[in-house]
Amino acid sequence: MTLDDLRVFVAVCRAGSLSSVARDLGCTQSAVSQHVKRLERETGVALLERQPRGVVPTQAGRILEAAAAEGISGLDLAVRQLRDLLDGHSGYVRVATGATTVRHFMSDAVVAFRRRHPKVNLEFRTVSSGRSSFDALADGTLDLAWVTIGPPVRGIEQRTVAELPWLLAVRADDPLAERPDLDPAALRDVRLIRLPPNSTSAVHLDTACADLGVRFTYDTSVADWDTALLLAELGVGRAVVPAVPGLPVPGEGQLRLVPLTGLRPLPVGWAVRRWDALSPPARAFADTVAQCRGAGASPDASPAASAVAG
Repeated sequence: MTLDDLRVFVAVCRAGSLSSVARDLGCTQSAVSQHVKRLERETGVALLERQPRGVVPTQAGRILEAAAAEGISGLDLAVRQLRDLLDGHSGYVRVATGATTVRHFMSDAVVAFRRRHPKVNLEFRTVSSGRSSFDALADGTLDLAWVTIGPPVRGIEQRTVAELPWLLAVRADDPLAERPDLDPAALRDVRLIRLPPNSTSAVHLDTACADLGVRFTYDTSVADWDTALLLAELGVGRAVVPAVPGLPVPGEGQLRLVPLTGLRPLPVGWAVRRWDALSPPARAFADTVAQCRGAGASPDASPAASAVAG
């Protein structure tokens, strides 16, 4: 069974005629018939039913036609995309992100990448966990995933782009708001807003606290860092969050951010299936994000973003 066999078979099913396909291909009707017969030998079933005015697929033929047509369409698309990738200036980059990742880590990089590669399509897909990202990378539906760097994952390569120190987020009128920094041990009796307990960032924070012999207590739970910051600003509670790029400028507004000393920073960065197998556009986008984070921030970013981007 060959790809040509399947292409000819799909063409015959759509045309309803062996002779019509033979004319289109510039070959004999016997040659077209040989493609179909080879498929019938391979599958062990009749695929076409001869009628007075042509042929129609049997039930088995309709099953094979549907699968072959879908597969051929996907292969044709892949071939076109591969041709597009030859010069690295077009194609697709499929990126897995969390709910707030693009805002905090990629906004300036997206602008820079779009200027350099206007023909590349960027596709961002929100995923609920690192495990989901790894699964999508493994099955080839994604090129890149922005993750909290964790333990090694079989079949996945991780690369740290930034290490984010931890901050205590409180309302401006909170007694802790004016502290220049804070020992995590001082929060032993303070109830905090909790990040999702099954998230890699929460596990990393718990481990960093355990290294210092500290254990936090929690009440309110949120799904992402931005919500934790908002609740802290509203005075609903206090939150320990990583110093993500784009945080409010210190001293402005109702939110205060107090550095926590001694806690191991949170590593974040890229996960891919294989770095050496990335398409040129995907590698270019990954490098652009890393360059923007390493350089600090874009010219129009806030001072707070520059301070924590690296």
